[in-house]
Amino acid sequence: MRPLTEKDITSSVVNASLRERNAIIPPNDLAEIDWDKRDYLGWRDVKTPAIGYLVTHIDDEPVGVLLRQSGDKPGARAQCSWCEDVTLPNDVVLFSARRSGKAGRNGDTIATLACAHFECSRNVRVLPPSAYLGFDREAARQHRIEVLRSRIDSFVRDIARDA
Repeated sequence: MRPLTEKDITSSVVNASLRERNAIIPPNDLAEIDWDKRDYLGWRDVKTPAIGYLVTHIDDEPVGVLLRQSGDKPGARAQCSWCEDVTLPNDVVLFSARRSGKAGRNGDTIATLACAHFECSRNVRVLPPSAYLGFDREAARQHRIEVLRSRIDSFVRDIARDA
């Protein structure tokens, strides 16, 4: 992922009102992020923890979405729809996102189960255990990274399609 500035972030959110975009507080550690190990930037709002943000690059442009966490917790250990990690004890929550444009103004939303603190980029980079003799663990890790990128791309495109 290419590095993002605060301006990139706040101007990229496609499903937020002007008031909501002006209220975005980007992560404090932008300068310290290892962008080569990120497939997207995700963080929780420090003032309203039920709000999250996700920014990725679509067609070489940053595109961000505002997410709202559902108040309900999954009854059993849920699996993240993006990284599909089953070995790490990350909390997974239900996020909804208003679509951009007229559809969003009419109340059309999309929901997904995702790691509560957006750990997906780290999760897919963990070297998987060997499944069988000759299993290419590095190829499996690279495949998980590519699948995560594809899922994030598809999710954001679905929200931004009317932007």
